[in-house]
Amino acid sequence: MPRIPTPRRVADNVNHRRTRTVEDSRMPLTEHLRELRNRVAKALIAFVLATVVCFFFEQHILNFLMHPYCSLPAHKRASFQGQTCQLYVFGILDPFMIRLKISAIAGAIASSPVWLYQLWSFITPGLHRHERRWSLTFVALSLGLFAVGACFAYITLRTGLNLLLGFSGDGIVSVLDANKYLSYVIAMVLIFGASFEIPLLVCLLNLAGVVPTAKLRAWRRSEIFLTFLFAAIVTPSQDPFTMLALGLPMIVLYEVALFVGWLNDRRKKNRGDGSAYAELADDEASPLDFDDSGETARRAALAARAQQDDRAGRKARAKLAAMAQAQPGDDAGGSSADIT
Repeated sequence: MPRIPTPRRVADNVNHRRTRTVEDSRMPLTEHLRELRNRVAKALIAFVLATVVCFFFEQHILNFLMHPYCSLPAHKRASFQGQTCQLYVFGILDPFMIRLKISAIAGAIASSPVWLYQLWSFITPGLHRHERRWSLTFVALSLGLFAVGACFAYITLRTGLNLLLGFSGDGIVSVLDANKYLSYVIAMVLIFGASFEIPLLVCLLNLAGVVPTAKLRAWRRSEIFLTFLFAAIVTPSQDPFTMLALGLPMIVLYEVALFVGWLNDRRKKNRGDGSAYAELADDEASPLDFDDSGETARRAALAARAQQDDRAGRKARAKLAAMAQAQPGDDAGGSSADIT
């Protein structure tokens, strides 16, 4: 019989989950494949159920997607049998396929918390605690930026359609294919959402130490030109308004990424270079027996801290004693024995 979940048991369970390490996630390959299969199955079940539910609300979703087109002036839209706003199909299976496409896309969005949780649960056991914290932060930021880009694309759809359909003049009225219109809307949302992730990628490269901010600032003019060139190529309509609507926010987000990178470089400079190669010149080769793991530097720092009489000194002496027991033949072990 299962025990009643009391607040203490819930807290103990949460603390137990938080203290899991990478060693706890070690399992045979077959177990990893079995866990992957189970999580993929759960994600697919959630996607299918959400698609079925969205299938019954497909008309409301279609009206929402058609709103940018229906809000255009009446003389730019073809109307038959007294209808003010219509999309047209030219195939027998097109009505069903369009309804299925809309339901599948809406189902993928509605079930995203489930399949994102399954993906996150499969990856996190192999990460350290600080890696989980950083990865969770970047996942949350990437989802937020994608949502902002998608909303920005939806807002600019009406102006872009008004500009493009306005070139027809007074003697031509647009009769839009439903498949092509929905493909255009989906492409706009995906392209805007994915493009808004590029500044986050730049920020991630800077935090990882791959590209310094000074070098990025030196390339600013070229980067602005390449941003607008990228916006002109990837936008489905390739009109000037949509290019500016995509390029200008990307420039603003890129400047924010540069500011974050500048803060990170300044923090590293104030803290000092903690790398094992900090004492070597840029053109100096490291010895073959060079300790690049930082173990020697850590032991030296512990030995210096162990000279103190406070609590930090006692902890340092205890750590040196533990390291001496793990490696009794090490020189640092002898120094720690003398200290204690």
